[in-house]
Amino acid sequence: MQRRVAITGIGLVTPIGNDLEATWSALLAGKNGAGPTTQFDVTHFATKFACEVKDWEPSKYFDKRELKHLDRFLQFGVAAGLMALEDAGLGSKVPVGQEHRWGSYIGAGLGGVKTIEATYTAQAEKGPRHGFSPYFVTDIIINELPGMVSIRTGATGPNISHVSACSTGAHSIGEAMRAIRHGYADGMICGGAEATISILGVGGFNAMRAMSTRNDNPQKASRPFDKDRDGFVIGEGAGIVVLEELEMAKRRGARIYAELVGYGANSDAHHIAAPAPEHKGAQACFRLALDDAKLSPSQIQYINAHGTSTELNDKNETFAAKVVFGDHAKKLAMSSTKSMTGHTLGAAGGIECGITALAIARGVLPPTTNYETPDPECDLDYIPNTAREQRVDAAMSNSFGFGGTNAALVMTRYKGD
Repeated sequence: MQRRVAITGIGLVTPIGNDLEATWSALLAGKNGAGPTTQFDVTHFATKFACEVKDWEPSKYFDKRELKHLDRFLQFGVAAGLMALEDAGLGSKVPVGQEHRWGSYIGAGLGGVKTIEATYTAQAEKGPRHGFSPYFVTDIIINELPGMVSIRTGATGPNISHVSACSTGAHSIGEAMRAIRHGYADGMICGGAEATISILGVGGFNAMRAMSTRNDNPQKASRPFDKDRDGFVIGEGAGIVVLEELEMAKRRGARIYAELVGYGANSDAHHIAAPAPEHKGAQACFRLALDDAKLSPSQIQYINAHGTSTELNDKNETFAAKVVFGDHAKKLAMSSTKSMTGHTLGAAGGIECGITALAIARGVLPPTTNYETPDPECDLDYIPNTAREQRVDAAMSNSFGFGGTNAALVMTRYKGD
């Protein structure tokens, strides 16, 4: 019999809140995280705004020695991991005597880009003998994130980073679910983190013409599914969830946000950045996740969309949903919380999995803000501009990444046995 998997803890660091409750309240209020970029000089950049994490206080989680060098993506990810474990009712450490049955799968899309930039500048000014920190390598490699979470929590089980661009967080969670299902672990701390609001990050995406340049009104820039969308808004943060084997979670009296019941992962095999024509990869991914969950399309009531606010992605995600869900597509609710958080890249799947689980547990669906001018090719119910109270028994969260990599997670309300 296949082991069941529960979501028992959620840790969030986002541009609209530095913890779970602050983020959730901001989502339901339709708060937008965009504003002028403060982390570097944007004078000569086409995009001069971003969704930055605000009033960040890393000293809550790290000592002064660590903060002298620790990259921002590591700060976000470790903090969110500790928050998730605390939220699960486990304190700061995994259960004593079960350490080897707990693991950590946390990834990032780009990792320590800000440290790479700072180090290159330092060595150019001071020379290679004085410009490098002994922490340079450990601050840029992505697998240091689950490694640090394991060190801080005592988890000695599997410790792996999945790196799949904007699908990273979702893939990390899906693979962690499989580890529990198949008996390799009983509990997993999993998700994604990112901090690439930087010269390289913004410059690279500007060169691809993927980002919005609505510099006159940044808070209106991220507008998924709206006819006047002109690109995504870069964000940063982390989303980590705690997964547990259901019977173990029940024995300790854990609060269960939702069951994680389905996972689909595949490839478009089409283009390094653009989705496949008619989004056939996404269609197949949705079907894989539904089949894994043993649910019919008509049972899904809510989709947290990838919804990046780019022309191709929004149109093709809508098209894929209409093909897979058929007539039911017009009945289900679908929203993109990137309209408020921006696109947090490798962190997005983790943040949005947590948000979807909260929507199920609390019976409220976050809106798609800035939805003002309907696009004839995007004609589903995107929960425009205002949160909606609605009981949801089954939901899906989608993530698509450069390289044609796709992921979908399916969650259901836990109803007892």
